[in-house]
Amino acid sequence: MNATDRTPADLLRSALATDPARPLVTFYDDATGERVELSVATFANWVAKTANLLQGELGAEPGERVALLLPAHWQTAVWLLACSSVGVVADVGGDAGSADHVVAGPGRFEDGLACSGERVALSLAPLGRRFAQVPSGYVDYAVEVPGQGDVFRPYGPVDPEAAALVVAGAELSGAE
Repeated sequence: MNATDRTPADLLRSALATDPARPLVTFYDDATGERVELSVATFANWVAKTANLLQGELGAEPGERVALLLPAHWQTAVWLLACSSVGVVADVGGDAGSADHVVAGPGRFEDGLACSGERVALSLAPLGRRFAQVPSGYVDYAVEVPGQGDVFRPYGPVDPEAAALVVAGAELSGAE
């Protein structure tokens, strides 16, 4: 961390510059036995690809809301940082009907259909595997993200004082 870090995306960039090979995220799924460990560099690559998808393909703009209908999972962490990178508000478990975009995982696809904007489905299967059949009304994250760029540049600067995250109804800025 350095004195200019103001947002989660800034913190990730600093970690990448300092020690890209060190472990950053370790995820355990007790139900399946899955274990995933991501280095700073690998996590940052997933974030860059997801931010490019969010900004470029989905057309998300700063200030828009993305309802994240996802459980605690390593891919949820990727989406939180991608939202911060673009400047969109990540609304954890938020109301899909009032969101501009929705990202949903198993058990939440029906809820996500209330969103009139773009919808992305995550299988949350090991290694980010694709769906055998994509849920109706959604694009498959595992199909869309691999072709995205490995470097992300936002179209404009992200305001660290703007809303960035909503958890249990509490809204936080990127700086908070």
